[in-house]
Amino acid sequence: MAADTLSIYDDLMRFKPAGLTPNGWAVLAGVSRTVWTDMKRHGNPSRRTLEKLLQAAGSSLAEFEALRISGIPASEGLPAGGLADRRPGWGPPEVSPLSLLKTSVAGEWRPGSKIELMEIYPTEVLAHLPRPLSLANDLRAYAMTIVGDSMWPRFRPGRCVAVSPKSPIAIGDDIVVRLGSRGEGGAVSIMVKELVGRTDGGFQLRQFNPDVTFQVPATDVSAIEKVVGEMI
Repeated sequence: MAADTLSIYDDLMRFKPAGLTPNGWAVLAGVSRTVWTDMKRHGNPSRRTLEKLLQAAGSSLAEFEALRISGIPASEGLPAGGLADRRPGWGPPEVSPLSLLKTSVAGEWRPGSKIELMEIYPTEVLAHLPRPLSLANDLRAYAMTIVGDSMWPRFRPGRCVAVSPKSPIAIGDDIVVRLGSRGEGGAVSIMVKELVGRTDGGFQLRQFNPDVTFQVPATDVSAIEKVVGEMI
């Protein structure tokens, strides 16, 4: 095994979220649990895999690279979850909290479709949560609670997730689809689904419970935003 591969693995472990095993961290990040074996056998993980792992840990690729460039030995150890080292110069920057917005179940998208809708209330903030450092520069990012079970087992009902309107979206990402309709009290109809594909006419989406792949016309969509991970 190459020394550089060992070093990357060791450095990544310094960012592992507290209370999670490496496999649990991989599941939270949405990558294969074989990532650790693959890393040891075949070398460096892809940049995309690194970004997902670090985002799930509340950090970023830039922080990870900065730590590696600094040459701080792994034996000195950082507390799990990011650059929370007590030494001067390594404290995390002050960032504003993330607003937790109210959400509720809103029935089906179309009668008989079994495609679950939610509503989000942009002006109703239930709490303020610690902002992941990876979202420090996304001032429109927010947190929301998953209601309903249409995305089980990807997201458990009652879990809070962070959403980033600024982050680029790729096929396979989990997204919030904002629909044009507004309900009582300024509620906005939304879907939380996986992005399967794009067409000229709209977006192919998937929900997991029941497992349905369907298309939403682009004319029905006011915005799509990336779900960057569960709040820890």
